[in-house]
Amino acid sequence: MYAEERQKAILERARRDGRVDVTGLAAEFDVTYENIRRDLTALERHGVLRRVHGGAIPVERLGFEPALNVRDSVMTQEKERIAKAALAELPEEGAILLDAGSTTGRLAEQLPADRELTVVTNSLSIALTLAPRTHINLMLLGGRLRTRTQATVDAWALRSLAESYVDVAFMAANGISTERGLTTPDPAEAEVKRTMIASARRCVLLADHTKVGNDHFARFAAVEDLDLVITDTGLASGLADELEAAGPRVQVV
Repeated sequence: MYAEERQKAILERARRDGRVDVTGLAAEFDVTYENIRRDLTALERHGVLRRVHGGAIPVERLGFEPALNVRDSVMTQEKERIAKAALAELPEEGAILLDAGSTTGRLAEQLPADRELTVVTNSLSIALTLAPRTHINLMLLGGRLRTRTQATVDAWALRSLAESYVDVAFMAANGISTERGLTTPDPAEAEVKRTMIASARRCVLLADHTKVGNDHFARFAAVEDLDLVITDTGLASGLADELEAAGPRVQVV
């Protein structure tokens, strides 16, 4: 087994069990402790695991919030598929909202050049992507900029959202579960996300499978507040049905 294959298996085991340990992994894969430690170090550099004594824990279980550039470097193929599927939810004309996030950022990159849309966003990186496109009426929400996520938050952003109404909000979340709803680590971002959902006729969540079943500190919506969840084929068996039973349609791509 190549190191990349082993690391993928280690990450899947960590997300399934909540933790992995060096001793058990070395025995399972019949490699040295040093090989496993190198694997865990590589996965930590990718921002998907956090090293702890004797092993590692997936970042989702720690409530740890990786920086945007780190999140953008993982699950890249899945995020591309999700963003492409989300194009079908665009209105022919009108206004959309793009929440700050790595998958919504990929949707911004793929917005069609033959459609005039008003795009509202609280993401500095998304705004920089769309700024050169003259067919897009870009509305960047003001407020305090969180450098970790490149998202604007607090009162200025909330005031603008309260006076806006869009056709579709494309949302991001750090976690979604039927028990806790949609969650994110930061309360200020949660408040902006909550107001975004209230400002939209329809709400579409773009979330790769690692977000499903995970909970973070700040709750900003219930699953039933969503119209559609677009996720990827890595979703564990039964979770799509569980989400759909709570209200939204689930599309697996």
